[in-house]
Amino acid sequence: MAVHIKTQYGTIDIANAVIATVVGGAATDVYGIIGMASKNQIRDNLNDILRKENYARGVVVRQEENGVAIDVYIIVGYGTKISEVCRNVQSKVKYNLETMLGVTANSVNVFVQGVRVLAD
Repeated sequence: MAVHIKTQYGTIDIANAVIATVVGGAATDVYGIIGMASKNQIRDNLNDILRKENYARGVVVRQEENGVAIDVYIIVGYGTKISEVCRNVQSKVKYNLETMLGVTANSVNVFVQGVRVLAD
């Protein structure tokens, strides 16, 4: 599925993979985030941090009536305040979706899949 935006010149279709890439990039820019995690770690056999080209595996995009609902799966750094990091991810994802794509995020749900020690 994709997000459809009607303009006076025609329609714009934004694929879920594009939304997932924007969400993954926004999430990994937040301080305290080590990286993205797979939403199905057992099925995907991935216990590692996802690379940029695989951000779609760590993001779930659901279309709603007047926007999208986003689920983000992340790995945070040890010693950071997890609630604050998650709050920052929510605000940054919402801001980037609205400014870069013109898509309204009704909800941004953050799932912490692991904690890793930050390298010195």
